[in-house]
Amino acid sequence: MPRLAAFPKAYMRQLVRDGTMTLRDWVDLAAPLGVDGLEFYSGFLELADPARWPEARRLVEGRGMVIPMLCCSPDFSQPDPELRRQEIEREKQWIRMAATLGAGYCRVLSGQRRPELTRSQGLDLVVSAIEACLPEAEACGVTLIIENHYKDDFWSYPEFAQKMDVFCELVERIRHPRFGVNYDPSNAFLAGDDPLELLRRVKHRVVTMHASDRYLIEGTLEDLRREEGGAEGYARRLRHGVIGRGLNNYDAIFSELRGVGFDGWVSIEDGVDGIEQLAESARFLRRKLQEHWPAPGR
Repeated sequence: MPRLAAFPKAYMRQLVRDGTMTLRDWVDLAAPLGVDGLEFYSGFLELADPARWPEARRLVEGRGMVIPMLCCSPDFSQPDPELRRQEIEREKQWIRMAATLGAGYCRVLSGQRRPELTRSQGLDLVVSAIEACLPEAEACGVTLIIENHYKDDFWSYPEFAQKMDVFCELVERIRHPRFGVNYDPSNAFLAGDDPLELLRRVKHRVVTMHASDRYLIEGTLEDLRREEGGAEGYARRLRHGVIGRGLNNYDAIFSELRGVGFDGWVSIEDGVDGIEQLAESARFLRRKLQEHWPAPGR
């Protein structure tokens, strides 16, 4: 049965930028959720010093949880070779961070969708950059996971491989046992795509999942797809919400994943309005996971 983790989406600025929340604060806040793990972000201020990585691991494991995934945002679409080399080296350092934290999975992204890049150019740059990181991942026992992503909080442009056809081509071009997909159904809506269609195209490569939900505050999905050529970016019609109350059909999603033998981590990436929202999402997901992956004999 898949295991449940949580990500501090509501507290990113406090943990990454202004330091008004410590990792201990976040662990203490999350422990009552009853999840199995806490997904970390490479930009947490307290992780800047590698000497503190083992301490962060002990902090989480001391509360009966693990760190299964490290969320990173490499910008692999950098046209400048030296800047791209620097991004590759940063990702390798994050892979080592993931291994020290005890995480089996480390996220990669395609990078920013810079206006000057063609699809072909961008794919070539991104594929070569990810492939350059795979030997480090293999040496560390870490699997790289590419997410159908929208945009890192601190980027200027959306994800190069935001759209389904580009994302699927990228995934298809990299065949390696230490490379898989981190599926996020809500991000497909932001790209103007159907989350279930995307899942059916990549489900055999999915090894982890970001669980979130979105709801329409106005209009219809057709309005959303017409908006700015397919909802590029955080569309004004969509908002985060409690998982299970939005647009995503989690019964259909989990049925597809169960059908291909998925048993990886599901990390909650909602809770933008605080810990109570995150707790409600955790309760919903735990119930759904038990329904779709029942214990033997049930």
